[in-house]
Amino acid sequence: MKSAASGVERLALFAALLSTFEALHPLCDHWAQGSETARCKRLYGSHHVYRDGVAVGDEEHDRSDEPTMTANARGRRAVAVHVASYTGIQTGAAAALTRAFGRRVPVSALLAGAAINGLTHVVIDRGAAFLWLADKTRKRGYVDHCQAVRMKDDGTLTKEINGPGTAWMELDAALHLAIGAGAAAVMTWLSTRD
Repeated sequence: MKSAASGVERLALFAALLSTFEALHPLCDHWAQGSETARCKRLYGSHHVYRDGVAVGDEEHDRSDEPTMTANARGRRAVAVHVASYTGIQTGAAAALTRAFGRRVPVSALLAGAAINGLTHVVIDRGAAFLWLADKTRKRGYVDHCQAVRMKDDGTLTKEINGPGTAWMELDAALHLAIGAGAAAVMTWLSTRD
């Protein structure tokens, strides 16, 4: 009888962690993430950009008093800010929810879940590894085909490979949710092992 109760407890903890990660993923990705961060996190290159991602030389007015950095540095900084808020919200919510329902998840389990969700989020959201995976799984055609058309203020149309309405965004969310399930399983195992 003891093993059955232990199994039920494990399943309940896993379900609580999984549902927390799934429910908070859109909030963390769309509400907690700033527009500038979302726009800059996939910047690459050795050319210099301003904080908002505008390349030096492409500015519309004098910005010589503003600091610049390489596009690579700005992209890494932007993704770090996003992942810090994402991981903090998810980990804090997991700790609060499980504690509210009478289960204290050990710090080691919380840190493991945060590391799994956070580090993979960095890799996926920077974009290069995401595109590599899309190529390897033959999803690149889907990514290239399902883009979004945006209208600028002057009426010109542009197309975007990522962002709302794109296959990139759908595949990105699917990866994060699947990894969240893995993180929840690891956290459950660490929390309930004998």
